[in-house]
Amino acid sequence: MSAIHRAAADRLDPELLRLSLILAAGGIAPALDTTVVNVALATLGRSLHATVPTLQWVTAGYLLTLAMAIPLTGWAIERLGGKRLWLTSLGVFLFGSMLSGIAWNADALIAFRVLQGVGAGFLMPTLQTILARAAGPRRIGRAITVITYIAVVAPILGPVAGGLVLSHLGWRWIFYLNVPICVLALYLAWRGLPADSGGRAAPLDTIGLALLSPALAAVMYGLTQVGAQGSLGATAAWLPLAAGLLLLGAFIAHALRRGETALLDLGLFRERSFASATALLFLSGLALYGAMLLLPLYYQIVRGETALAAGLLLVPQGVGSLLTRWAGKLTDRIGPRPIVLGGMLAAALGTVAYAAAGPATSLWLLGLSLVVRGAGLGAANIAITAGAYQSLRAEVIPHASSATRILQQMGGAFGTAVLAMILAAQPGFHGALGALGRAMAFDAAFRWSLIFTAAGAALALVLPRRGVKAQAGEVTAS
Repeated sequence: MSAIHRAAADRLDPELLRLSLILAAGGIAPALDTTVVNVALATLGRSLHATVPTLQWVTAGYLLTLAMAIPLTGWAIERLGGKRLWLTSLGVFLFGSMLSGIAWNADALIAFRVLQGVGAGFLMPTLQTILARAAGPRRIGRAITVITYIAVVAPILGPVAGGLVLSHLGWRWIFYLNVPICVLALYLAWRGLPADSGGRAAPLDTIGLALLSPALAAVMYGLTQVGAQGSLGATAAWLPLAAGLLLLGAFIAHALRRGETALLDLGLFRERSFASATALLFLSGLALYGAMLLLPLYYQIVRGETALAAGLLLVPQGVGSLLTRWAGKLTDRIGPRPIVLGGMLAAALGTVAYAAAGPATSLWLLGLSLVVRGAGLGAANIAITAGAYQSLRAEVIPHASSATRILQQMGGAFGTAVLAMILAAQPGFHGALGALGRAMAFDAAFRWSLIFTAAGAALALVLPRRGVKAQAGEVTAS
């Protein structure tokens, strides 16, 4: 291949950029949904006369069905085709959002949130599969940049958007907010996504589905209960965790016997770059979503800020993540290892101020720290996601998309549960020692978040050192 042809192949052409933006338009609604709804839970309780345990299922029902849908995505893409599955999933999410907005009581809202979760569970793995196949290994870093912004920015903008909607429009608009976004995304996808016929899937691995989907739901539920109970010893926490881990072990044994026709092809993890990248996705989910539990609580509990003010104070982290557009192109050129290593170290540096923060720590210092933290996490997430796909064949990408989403979801749930448990275990958290005691409790939890982030930096050392060169048998742009 001549230098001119190679440069043309490496360039992120307008068609691929347009595809990335079309997919981003559909991915933003489910990414925002969880954080926006979390802000509204207290209002939902008052409006629907629901108890706290009932309200927990508004979020838990959505997350559990989302987790259960992810493993089926790889098979469904091959069966239906990427465009058809994308349009169907967006339609299901849109319908669930509209029904949630007209819910007449808490039970109806929970049922409609479950429907939303089904659509959301298919969307992100489908998005990643379509984009990875279109970009190929040489351009995956640049193409994935647009999509990665969703995962980093949505949890930060969600509380702000939720607070503004609740203040001016009421709780039903928390769900109606998804309607224009999804309608626009459906139109853009119908007009702009390339059609693929599907029909290539092997018979569905029903045994694998019966094992893996309940396993993920049980583990997710157990982890949410660890956070809610503040302890692993509660029956509501350890029992579903134990059941989920047993089912997960049974699935692994089944999948190893079945090989490439399993619901999730575990042979992917024999590829060192993919295995290390998915482990890092677990840690990045832990570092991002675990800290996103602590950050707004620190501002509200220690600093006495309102929920809306706390959301606005988190905006610098989103600004930082937007400064990392260069990370995708550089990952394609020099490989993911130096980008992930630098990003994780920057994220750790941006967490240091919170690990020593008190009731009167400068908001300017904390805001600057969030910019550094957001930039580090943004760069690392782009490079990790790109690194997971760079050495894979086209036919295994649907399985890879499911695996990466599962690991990131589990990382987020694990990080939230562990940090909530650590925070609840601190004597000062319950107010006995006043504002200083509460600040010391958060310091301890942030120190653990710092350790998790540093572990990601250490794991980055096993990622590929250099960018991937196109070779026979690798992914080709489609």
